[in-house]
Amino acid sequence: MTDDLQHEIKQARPFSSLEEEAFLNLARTASELADDIELLLRDHGISAAQYNVLRILRGAGSAGLCRNEIRDRLVARMPDVTRLLDRLETLGMITRQRDTVDRRQVGTFITDAGAVLLAQLDDPVTDTHRRQLQHFSRDELRTLIDLTSRARRSS
Repeated sequence: MTDDLQHEIKQARPFSSLEEEAFLNLARTASELADDIELLLRDHGISAAQYNVLRILRGAGSAGLCRNEIRDRLVARMPDVTRLLDRLETLGMITRQRDTVDRRQVGTFITDAGAVLLAQLDDPVTDTHRRQLQHFSRDELRTLIDLTSRARRSS
């Protein structure tokens, strides 16, 4: 039904275009799906952005990453990655070390505590995603992935 969102947000007038309706549907859906993950992560004392950084650093392994590399890999753009890293360091989830050869470079590394937290969250996060999207077939999920990827490529 094409007017579901219109009723959800109690909008009396029709959308100005199909593109506007599609955009707002994507934004509303992303927000609602993210809310479930935020609640789960909040119970573990971190935000979705912090979780994303920890996942990025776990994937980087012992090589770590500099701040800009982390920024470029974030799912959602963040204006102040340094502050985000500061908070994770205060929580003991990451460490930062200045490169001995190029003092301008500061590597960021996940700590054992950060890795343990991620391991604790792996199954609950996966279960949340499955619960949120279980009503889609595998083919529908692949189509959704393809369509949203195409939308990002156009911008």
